[in-house]
Amino acid sequence: MFPKTQQITSSLLKEKKIKLYLKRIDENCPYVSGNKIYKLKYNIDYILNKGYKKVLTFGGAYSNHILATAYIANKFNLSSTGIIRGNEVLPLNPTLKLAKKYGMNLIYFNRKNYKLLTQYQKLTLIPSEYKESYILPEGGTNKLAVRGTQEILDLLDNQDYICCSVGTGGTISGLINSSNQEQNILGFPAIKGISLLEENIIKWSDKSNWKLIKGYHFGGYSKFDNNLSDFIMEFYAKYSISLDMVYTGKMMYGIFDLINKDFFPKNSSILAIHTGGLQGNLGMNIKFGLDLPHNF
Repeated sequence: MFPKTQQITSSLLKEKKIKLYLKRIDENCPYVSGNKIYKLKYNIDYILNKGYKKVLTFGGAYSNHILATAYIANKFNLSSTGIIRGNEVLPLNPTLKLAKKYGMNLIYFNRKNYKLLTQYQKLTLIPSEYKESYILPEGGTNKLAVRGTQEILDLLDNQDYICCSVGTGGTISGLINSSNQEQNILGFPAIKGISLLEENIIKWSDKSNWKLIKGYHFGGYSKFDNNLSDFIMEFYAKYSISLDMVYTGKMMYGIFDLINKDFFPKNSSILAIHTGGLQGNLGMNIKFGLDLPHNF
């Protein structure tokens, strides 16, 4: 994996004397997109070495992780099951349709039981026939995932600020661990409640050079307004770079807003990580009548 780094230019950046770069890990694979290939890398090694035949994981109806797990499991001849938050909605959206295409068995949990299962580890809710599966947490985040995301940055990534979107905390933890102490790691949460998220980052990371930037979640997962959708369309028109509505789009919106508000000192350099997730744009287009760029 040798992702390119692309400089972003604009009159605002020139005026504020800021250099902004985008690391394009979104280009590695449309199905195991962006950070997902890093998070699954050592988990798959472990699964194969220990002889597991089944994988079980969790996610929402538009989850990048659900699709990535289905694709990778199929590639390595593993049986996969996804526990999906919420009730089944037919016809299936493109994310779940693709997950089924790659052999994933989908089980739907109401939001109360899903929360008990994912946040409070009430594993007794898992049907007995799946108890022998290797269990991947929601978002694929565990110690092995963080080991993988530590490989996103390389020696040339010496910018003053490293920015990423944050869902379950695995990617930002890896970035923190592989960063220099002098660098500032900024996370842009896609969710409103971040207390558990902060606890997880503290648990998985080994430095204190990070901060979560609140206020750019737009209401939570899959929530947005016209400001965000317009920004994503304008960004694509100007740079020919697709952003997703759930993660990277919100982060980039936040970065430009912070630059405009002089959050970053003059002559700062920023590296933003494009964590992929573009597969979800097609489903968002269908559900909300949008025309977001996507990779299918």
